[in-house]
Amino acid sequence: MSAIRKMKNCIKLSSKFSAFLFCLFIGTFDAKALDIKQIKTATGLKLWLVEDHKNPIVTIKFSFKGGTSQDTPKLAGVVNLLSGLLDEGAGDFTSEEFQKELNENSISMSFSASRDNFEGSLVTLTETFDVAVELLSLAINKPRFDPEPLNRVKDQVVSNIRSSEEKPNNLVGRVWWKGSFGAHPYGFPKRGTEASIGKITRADLQEMKKNLFAKDNLIIGVVGNISESRLKSAIDKVFGKLGNNAKLKDSGNAIFQNHGETIVVERKIPQSVVVFGHEGILRNHPDWFPALILFEVLSGGFGSRLTEEIREKRGLTYSVSAYPLPMENAGLILGSVSTKNSKVKETVLLLKKVWKEFSVNGPTKEEVENAKSYLKGSYGLQFTNSRSIAGLLVALQRHKLGVDYLTERSKLIEDVTLSDLKRVAKQLFNDEKLMFAIIGTPENIKSSISIPAID
Repeated sequence: MSAIRKMKNCIKLSSKFSAFLFCLFIGTFDAKALDIKQIKTATGLKLWLVEDHKNPIVTIKFSFKGGTSQDTPKLAGVVNLLSGLLDEGAGDFTSEEFQKELNENSISMSFSASRDNFEGSLVTLTETFDVAVELLSLAINKPRFDPEPLNRVKDQVVSNIRSSEEKPNNLVGRVWWKGSFGAHPYGFPKRGTEASIGKITRADLQEMKKNLFAKDNLIIGVVGNISESRLKSAIDKVFGKLGNNAKLKDSGNAIFQNHGETIVVERKIPQSVVVFGHEGILRNHPDWFPALILFEVLSGGFGSRLTEEIREKRGLTYSVSAYPLPMENAGLILGSVSTKNSKVKETVLLLKKVWKEFSVNGPTKEEVENAKSYLKGSYGLQFTNSRSIAGLLVALQRHKLGVDYLTERSKLIEDVTLSDLKRVAKQLFNDEKLMFAIIGTPENIKSSISIPAID
C-alpha cells in the first residue's frame, strides 16, 4: 500500500465537511500584525512562515525564478505547458488517480508560469497536510507526463491559442509585447504557438523541469496551522532532493523597441481595445515609492487624472488604467483602455495630452496627500486570507525587501516629498515614447509600422 493510501486510512474527516471548513476559515488575517519567521531546513532550504493556529488550514506558495522567458522560439510554450501537467499524474498515480486524491482530500494544488517566474500553490486542511505534502512532492519530483494527459493538455493549449485570436483583450496584449520586445523572450507568446506546442515532447518537459527546479532558484512562503518542526520536514520532503543550482539561460536586458509607434490589427468589433506603454523602472530603483504615488494620482480609479479626463468629463470609456510593471529584465509602464471605434483617436490624443501635462507639472499637493493616505490605508486590505499572505511572503523575498518592510512601508511613502514627485514625473513619463497596440477598426488611425508576426 502506498504512503498516501496509508495516510488516507487515518483521516476521518469527510470531504464535504473538509470543504465546508476550507471556506469557513478563509479571511481572518491582519497583514499589519504578521509575525514572520525566517526558517532554514535540514537540507539548507530557506522559507518564511506566518503561523496561525486559529484555523485548520495550511497554505504553501513557492516560486522558481525563470518563467516563460526560458522558452526558445522553437519550443515557445514549454514552461506554460509544464505548469499544466505537474498535477496530471505523478509517481504511481495516473492523472485520474492523482486528481481523485486531491478532490477526496479537499486539497487545492495549482501551478502557473509568468514571464519571469514559475509558481505553485498548495492549500490543505491540517487533517490532510501529510497527504497534500506527499502529492506535492510527487508532482515536483516525479511527474509522469503520460501520453494521454500530455496530448490532452497540448490540445487544450492549442484551443486556447486559437480562441485568443477572437478575444481582443488577449490578442492586443500579444501584439503589444511582440511589438515592444521583438525577438527577446518577453516578445514570445507565453502559451507558445500551434507549431511550437506540436513539437514539445516529454523529454523537453523533463529537461525544462530539471533546469528550472533547483534549491538556489526557490522562494517559499507558508501561512497557517503548522509547527516549525513539522513544516521543516515537509518542505525537505517536497524540495530537499532538488539539485542545488538551476540551469537558466540568460536572456539579457529586454530593450524596449518601437517608441512612439502605433500597431493596428483590424477586427470587426464594436469597440477598439488599446494597450499602451513605455519603459518604467525596476522594483529596486530608489524612485519606486515616488512612482507608486504618481500612478495612484494618475490612474488610481475615480478622481485620478486619467479617469477624470477620459471617463468622467468626456464619457469616452468605462475604464482606463496605467501601472508600473517591474520585470526581471525590464521596468515597464503598461496601460489599457477600450472605446468606440469612432472615439479611439480622440482617446489616444487625450491620453497623450494628460501624460505630457503630468510629466511637465506633476501632481498637486492635495493629490499627493490623498494618494499617500490611500496607499497606506489600503495596503493591508489586500492580504486578508492565507493565500494572499503566503503570496506576500514570496513577493517580499523575491524583491529582497526584508521582514521589516510591512512596518517601514508607510514611512517610506510618507517621506516622499512633492519635489521628489515632480522630479520623477519628468523623468518617468514621456508621451512621445508611448507605444500603442490597437485591436478593432479605429477611425482615422493606421499602423505606423508593420504588424509583427505573433505566431
